Amino acid sequence: MELDLKEHSVKHFVENKWIDLREVWYDTPEGRVSGPYYTYSRKNYCVIVATDETGRYLCVQQYRPGLHQVTTEFPAGGIDRLGDRQYGGRDDPGQEDPLAAAKRELREETGYVSEDWEALLTVPSQATMADNYAYVFRARNCRRVDGQHLDEDEYLNALLLSPEELKEAVETGRFEQAVHVMAWAYDRLRDKA
Repeated sequence: MELDLKEHSVKHFVENKWIDLREVWYDTPEGRVSGPYYTYSRKNYCVIVATDETGRYLCVQQYRPGLHQVTTEFPAGGIDRLGDRQYGGRDDPGQEDPLAAAKRELREETGYVSEDWEALLTVPSQATMADNYAYVFRARNCRRVDGQHLDEDEYLNALLLSPEELKEAVETGRFEQAVHVMAWAYDRLRDKA
């Protein structure tokens, strides 16, 4: 059975430097028009599973409008665009190097740096609705060299959690970001292998 759908029509509701939110109708393999499907494009981003020299996890807390609450999560941030195009897919040559973005975001959000980096994996952010990717990195033996240097519209606090505290936060639903939970679990699984 043919599974690939072809775009029939697209209506853009919001299209700016932050997001392209659209309604899409598709032609099905049997010749019907199916929809509407609501999708969006955003920049790719990086997530950093970072630990300090004692093994504590570097985390941040910030307000998330979708949940209407402050969340605890790993340091993360957008991968900058290098050209005119606002968005990109996996391994897009029009974007900043993902590792460079991860190093920048870790330092800006926490004041920590590391010389021990590893790319863990790259996953779709939200495959049902979005076409952007999360680049997940591991940074070990992080050390504080500076204070935070946040963007003008960024408000967050950095904190350190022991492995036990982070595990409890995940298990009790206080570490809410799905990609961040996946990154934590994947890193733990790799350590056990």
